[in-house]
Amino acid sequence: METTQTKLVVTSVKNGVMTMELTFDPGNCYTHEMMRQIDEAILKARFDEKVHAIVIRGSGDKFFCAGADINMLKTADPTFKYYFCLHANETLNRLEHTPKLVIAALNGHTVGGGLEIAMAADLRIGMNNTTLAPEKQPKMGLPEVALGVLPGTGGTQRLARLVNKSTAIELMVEGSTFSFKRGQELGLVNQIWDAANTQEFMTKMQTYAEQFCPPHKASRAVGRIKRAVQSGAEVPFESALAIERELQQQLFQGEDAKEGLAAYIEKRKGNFTGR
Repeated sequence: METTQTKLVVTSVKNGVMTMELTFDPGNCYTHEMMRQIDEAILKARFDEKVHAIVIRGSGDKFFCAGADINMLKTADPTFKYYFCLHANETLNRLEHTPKLVIAALNGHTVGGGLEIAMAADLRIGMNNTTLAPEKQPKMGLPEVALGVLPGTGGTQRLARLVNKSTAIELMVEGSTFSFKRGQELGLVNQIWDAANTQEFMTKMQTYAEQFCPPHKASRAVGRIKRAVQSGAEVPFESALAIERELQQQLFQGEDAKEGLAAYIEKRKGNFTGR
């Protein structure tokens, strides 16, 4: 297991899964420095042939991420804030379009910019903390309106695409926070798992993420399914079909497609390599 520690982001790679842990007190809030380290970790994952899936989590048991550091925003000048938001948008776009599956492990409160990071992932899985009463369970939402601003790291756009325009507007103008269960009903959360703490939750997450890696799955196919959806959903249908065809052709030229077809004909389980 390879581990690299930085001040604000801890990355580790195990069995094809890179885990990115956000670490900042309080609330795993992100600063420009943290966002730059997230950006660096994304690029590292892209170029690392041993990485087939990415998991993002928060440090501790209370927060996934509580959004941008308010103290930083309060003292920064408008020019800095503009470029801070621009870079954050670019970073999350890079995450969203990286052809490797990205899973947000929501191990605590996921609000504001924290939810914006999670929405740039492909899958979102929430933790139901079995040591907490129902009213103490983690919350999610985009409450930026209470600060007199809007969700400025892609929140207005991704929320509207994940739910619908009217519901997205309602959630943001009310500024309400809600349970992961409500998030699942809205389509923001894919699954909710019971766990007594983050360690137990992440043990389950590692096993879950590994199923999308070789030899279990053809990870190039997984990544290009993700890319076809993320890129294709934003262009006209005919253009989206062209993207799909090009990605399919890339897969046909790879070893895993040959292995998958052979395994099907030979009535055996495929043994994929990620190539």
